[in-house]
Amino acid sequence: MNKQQSKKELELLQNADLPKCDTHLVHLDNVRSIQTQILSPEQAQQMAEIFGILADPNRLRLISALASQELCVCDLAALTKMTESAVSHQLRLLKVMRLVNYRREGKNVYYSLIDHHIINLYSSLKEHLNE
Repeated sequence: MNKQQSKKELELLQNADLPKCDTHLVHLDNVRSIQTQILSPEQAQQMAEIFGILADPNRLRLISALASQELCVCDLAALTKMTESAVSHQLRLLKVMRLVNYRREGKNVYYSLIDHHIINLYSSLKEHLNE
């Protein structure tokens, strides 16, 4: 975690006035019923890495473009006003995290989101922001 991110989280925590329980009482029925559904540490780590990759505005803009249709690097660069080199670098990171896929057609390479899960994640978050 970088210092800027830690500072933002600390500010949020200091500004949040959340209610707390007045007594310490663990509801064992609740704990037992949820225990099998909570993420394992490995799954939590994998998800944190994906969310870390998605925490970049430029990568999110690329994903927003690819949520509509597959595009080549030149198209993505024109849409996002980034250099082709910068777009390629971001796509490489997204590819390593298995968020995008590509296909070759002659001399052109077209990128797309890897599956409907990524599209759903993007769409759900966008819908949440629009509410």
